Amino acid sequence: MLKKIYHFFKTGQDKPLLKDDALIKKMYEKRRWSVFLSITLGYGLYYVCRLSLSITKKPMLEEGILNADQMGMMGSALFFTYAFGKFFNGFLADRMNIKKFMAVGLLVSAIANFLLGFSHLFIIFVILWGINGWFQSLGAAPSVVAIANWFSDKERGTRYGIWSASHNIGGAITYVLTSVVVSAYGWRWGFMAPGMLCIIGAIVFYLFMFDRPQVYGLPSIADYKNDHGLKTPKKESTWELQKEVIKNPAVWMLGLASAFFYITRYAIESWGIVYLGMAKGYSTIEAGSIISSSPIFGILGTVSCGWISDKFFGGRRNLIALILGILFSFTVIAFVIIPYGYPWLHAATMGVYGFCLGALLTFLGGLMAVDICSKRAAGAAMGMIGLFSYLAAAAQDLISGYLIEMNKTIVNGETIYNFKPAITFWICASILSFIFAATVWNVKHKD
Repeated sequence: MLKKIYHFFKTGQDKPLLKDDALIKKMYEKRRWSVFLSITLGYGLYYVCRLSLSITKKPMLEEGILNADQMGMMGSALFFTYAFGKFFNGFLADRMNIKKFMAVGLLVSAIANFLLGFSHLFIIFVILWGINGWFQSLGAAPSVVAIANWFSDKERGTRYGIWSASHNIGGAITYVLTSVVVSAYGWRWGFMAPGMLCIIGAIVFYLFMFDRPQVYGLPSIADYKNDHGLKTPKKESTWELQKEVIKNPAVWMLGLASAFFYITRYAIESWGIVYLGMAKGYSTIEAGSIISSSPIFGILGTVSCGWISDKFFGGRRNLIALILGILFSFTVIAFVIIPYGYPWLHAATMGVYGFCLGALLTFLGGLMAVDICSKRAAGAAMGMIGLFSYLAAAAQDLISGYLIEMNKTIVNGETIYNFKPAITFWICASILSFIFAATVWNVKHKD
């Protein structure tokens, strides 16, 4: 059974190289655009299915469906399965047909979301959200493998940055449209509507996506663009190159930097609307609108950071990542300090936060690791970073949920939440992130 599944998903055989240069150029450029648009919009839809819980938390808490501690356990179920799934599927992605891999992942994730809208039991919420997490892990690594296979060193940062805007596209759809749906029809439609949308998206993605260039008789991207890295790997097997990723200390440092960054990132994404509603007094739509400025401005951060690092820094991301990491910490502090009654100031702070978030997702979330590893092991590099990042995100949801639940008080029958311990945890994580990022310097790129 497992063998049949593997054969269904594995990448196709290389075809003999085409000889007609004009045909090669026509096929390459058409497929490059199709692949790029598919992974950008497709991965954006992955996020619609991943962030649905962020919108439904407040009404579910108010209706007594789950408490904050249970919410934390439910959220951590996704992150734990996603962390190990991203590691496992990241290594597989270097060998898989990314067209099938991503389409199936989005489809199952969408079905899990849809079924959550019919759930009543805590254990079912946890199981379905955990299943969602595993199949969510079929999105990022194949996307990066696609970028590594279809775009060369000199253009990879720009393309990776634009692709990273898919996080923001999915976030904006979630924070605006899903918030409206939940406010109008209740929390159950906060799961069912994203599920229905993404089932359609999975079908469209499959129709326009492609496997590796060599499967169609095209040359490798390095040969096609005559753009080879400073260090070219020896003729080693894929597994040997993947083992190099595991042994690379710079990848581990980047993994730790990304881990602490993801604690803060998912604290805001998972609990930001709850915090604005229960600690600041905003409605669900108001809180959703404030948080939505983060993914909107995040698009600018993701699109510009890769281009800037390629154009003006020769592909070196370190200095930019350090500066943005410091600014990222300051925006989290500002988000907490600003009192209720200044929604535009909160939104502006989230805009700056989102710009930094978008850029750091690009750099720490994978691009810096992919740069310093063989492109034949790009999926493994993403898997390593993903394992660090989402184990930390899982711990965040457990710790945040526990801190919020344990520091609540009931006054005259009204539940009041004290977010200060959780917020201190979020801020400290953001500071540790840029400290670890600062340790990685002068590591050369590889083909």
